[in-house]
Amino acid sequence: MTDTAAAPRKLFLLDAFALIYRAHFAFSKNPRINSKGMNTGAILGFTNTLVEVLQKEKPTHIGVAFDGPKKTFRHEQFAAYKAQRQAMPEDIGTALPYIKQIIQAFDIPILILDGFEADDVIGTLAQRAEAHGFEEIYMMTPDKDYCQLVTDRIKIYRPAFMGNAAEILDLDHVLKRFEIERAGQVIDILGLQGDASDNIPGIPGIGEKTAKTLIQKYGSVENLIAHVDELKGKQQENVRNFAEQGLLSKELATIHVNVPLPFEPEALTLSAPDEEKLTALFDELEFRQLAARVLKTAPVRTSATPISPAKGRKNSVPTGAGHQASLFAAPAGITEFVEEDEDAPGAPGGPRRTLAEVPHQYHLIETPRLRQELLEFLLRQTEVSFDTETTGLDTMTARLVGLSFCWRPGEAYYVPVPQDDAAAAQALVDEFRPFLEHAGITKVGQNLKYDLTILKHYGIRIGGPLFDTMLAHYLLEPDMRHNMDVLAETYLHYTPVSITELIGPKGKKQKTMADLPPADVSDYACEDADVTLQLKHVFEPKLQELGLLKLLNDVENPLVPVLADVEYEGIRIDSAAMGEYSAQLQGYITELEQQIYAAAGQEFNIGSPKQLGEVLFDKLGLGGGKIRKTKTGQYATGEEILSVLAPDNPIAGLILEYRQLTKLRSTYVEALPQLVCEADGRVHTSFNQAVTATGRLSSTNPNLQNIPIRTEKGREIRKAFVPRDAGHVLIAADYSQIELRIMADFSQDATMIEAFRNGIDIHSSTASKVFKVPLSEVDSEMRRKAKTVNFGIIYGISAFGLAQRLSISRKEAAEIIDAYFEEFPAVKKFMDASINQAREQEYAETLLGRRRYLRDVNSRNATLRGFAERNAINAPIQGTAADIIKIAMIRIHAWLAAENLGTRMILQVHDELVFDAPKAEVDYVIPRIKELMIGALPLSVPMEVEVGTGQNWLQAH
Repeated sequence: MTDTAAAPRKLFLLDAFALIYRAHFAFSKNPRINSKGMNTGAILGFTNTLVEVLQKEKPTHIGVAFDGPKKTFRHEQFAAYKAQRQAMPEDIGTALPYIKQIIQAFDIPILILDGFEADDVIGTLAQRAEAHGFEEIYMMTPDKDYCQLVTDRIKIYRPAFMGNAAEILDLDHVLKRFEIERAGQVIDILGLQGDASDNIPGIPGIGEKTAKTLIQKYGSVENLIAHVDELKGKQQENVRNFAEQGLLSKELATIHVNVPLPFEPEALTLSAPDEEKLTALFDELEFRQLAARVLKTAPVRTSATPISPAKGRKNSVPTGAGHQASLFAAPAGITEFVEEDEDAPGAPGGPRRTLAEVPHQYHLIETPRLRQELLEFLLRQTEVSFDTETTGLDTMTARLVGLSFCWRPGEAYYVPVPQDDAAAAQALVDEFRPFLEHAGITKVGQNLKYDLTILKHYGIRIGGPLFDTMLAHYLLEPDMRHNMDVLAETYLHYTPVSITELIGPKGKKQKTMADLPPADVSDYACEDADVTLQLKHVFEPKLQELGLLKLLNDVENPLVPVLADVEYEGIRIDSAAMGEYSAQLQGYITELEQQIYAAAGQEFNIGSPKQLGEVLFDKLGLGGGKIRKTKTGQYATGEEILSVLAPDNPIAGLILEYRQLTKLRSTYVEALPQLVCEADGRVHTSFNQAVTATGRLSSTNPNLQNIPIRTEKGREIRKAFVPRDAGHVLIAADYSQIELRIMADFSQDATMIEAFRNGIDIHSSTASKVFKVPLSEVDSEMRRKAKTVNFGIIYGISAFGLAQRLSISRKEAAEIIDAYFEEFPAVKKFMDASINQAREQEYAETLLGRRRYLRDVNSRNATLRGFAERNAINAPIQGTAADIIKIAMIRIHAWLAAENLGTRMILQVHDELVFDAPKAEVDYVIPRIKELMIGALPLSVPMEVEVGTGQNWLQAH
């Protein structure tokens, strides 16, 4: 009997734990931590996957299956079944109740039965749905074991993951993938080869390739055993001796389809979600973007820069001459901070509110008299939150639309700037110059670097101390997002006005702020300044409590104007030289193509992993049988695989070089000239202070910190970075071995400190100790190995990792590491102490107190725990190195300005600073630059800075 329906019925059955674990590990290197300190990665990943299938695939029926809590019949058959699996990560245990609540809020049934696994439940219901006439049935899972159940109507749905699109595995795919005649033979292949993840033993000596061959010939494990006499050698011996184990493994790999669960199509019918429950859950978990997508609520501003156009209701405050004084007629003591009204925007506690729900006084300032009165009040304050509203995101092309100011929560002022008259715009900005450049008034803002750069176009240099709420939050929670809307919702329980309400969704029809009348912009702009001030009042005491306020005030905030100036200056690119080098690289690439074709014996698309894998492994037989495949069934041809093959197979080395050169050409040589600013002919990168968890700066649009320097052809790119004109040269000042010097200071290892103090090459010194030879007898190979160990130790390198880097045996690598720790016991003591301290407080910190939170350092999962332990050692070193170069940048920038010199800092790349200097100043600035870098943060070992000059960056470096 079959159910009838007007439309085809489409059933999705989700394997919950497979999807949850996948989501958890997808976020493991970049965890999503909310304001409560909870890792929400698994919940977010699973929910995104669920929402994607609901919105794109539009199932008519759906259910989510979980493993039962008790042991299954498989454990009774084989006590070691899944015994090797590590305990469930704590974060998944915390996530499960939320995931189940979300599923229930979507009104999707949870399918679970004691004694059975999710795959048994899914297999049973899939086959019963097929018997009931369902037209489409999808088992949603990344698990290959489900291939045994695939039929014409039952298919596997692998959701999108890590950049790969969703994939549907039908019967034809399964038969080709496993090279079999029937899907059920997947069980026989699994039974023979076993499954390490489930601790299914299989038969020794039989891998996937051999299992396929045997099943193609014999059809099943049982028939193979019956014909064991036809086998030869060790294979015959293993099949004979482990026959029972093979049959047991087949049984363990079999998905049982007779689970005692009723099949009730009505119970699986997709219905509307409970929006109230979802809203509450998403609010608690801080899933704002997801809520906007699922519940169709207004999306928040995603940029960390409060610069996008916005909407606000037209102010009802009169602006005529007879009413002007009412805007500023505040009682005595207006300059003092007043206690926040419990109904003011963003008052903490309770449900999140919006501007429409709370009292506020936002004023549109459009006349000269009102502007003058506003300026007078601004000059009486000790701190003011301000914000710029502009026509776009590019600091070099955007123009100012308005300024907003707030010095008291709940009350703010918006000053529009003329758009059609540049002179009038400049004149209006000049009216506020006394406030903007006032050295005694603290300026509060969110991502102030943007505002400072915009105002530089109007000749304004912001004066006074800065307080950037984005950077304040970055120090408090380096792993969280820092955009203003997220912060407002998290810390103020307040949802700011949405961009799209004002300018519409992204696309050709989206407006800019300049397209709107000032009255429509006012509320949005005032709200930005208001919310930012309130965030400052929340964050400042938290920073004080954690000992981070000094780091913010002495390092991060003072660095903002430095980076603004560096970005504004930009660096000149020799586009003609880039064009010549592009042609030269293309010649190398064409030559490599011909060599690869000759080695392969045919032409093929080298850029296609599928074609490349077929040539390397099917045609040429590389890999000696140890061939890895991706989840899609293609051969793995990544850099790691090719690097292993390269020593014995020249074609692999040629392909690696081909990839390096094609990436070099497309990513840098061809792309950089396209990013030259038309206004000044230079490239302007953006330096990000609030991205890396270690405190290091990152660079985007373009990323100038990733320009290759390890290869000769990569270094050639630096030739195209040149001074602004013939009267200038580039200066490059680079810290030498800064992280090793910090390690020596932290560990107080006497040998390392002595080497650095006496100017002895640290790698030769290490080689002398580790290989037990006099310093004079250290050869280049010893030094190379010692250098790898020195830097590897900082990153917690293992014997396996060292063996790979040095192309030596794991045993030799282990002996080198043991010898290192024997000669440098203080380093080992420091590393152990760092891990132990991190276990106690769950964070590591730099010399200046910058924290890196390590939530997994006490995890029962060895992989996550090991990653956290390595960070416990490395984060303080990297973070201290970051702080040192930031301090150096601040001091050099201040000195150049105080001396009124023409030398400009134009780049910061890792441990290097690059300057564009008039030739006449070079001899004067180099000694001072070097001095300020060396003395940025004194340690017990001396810093060393190497300085060079040249007509291009490569020469200078």
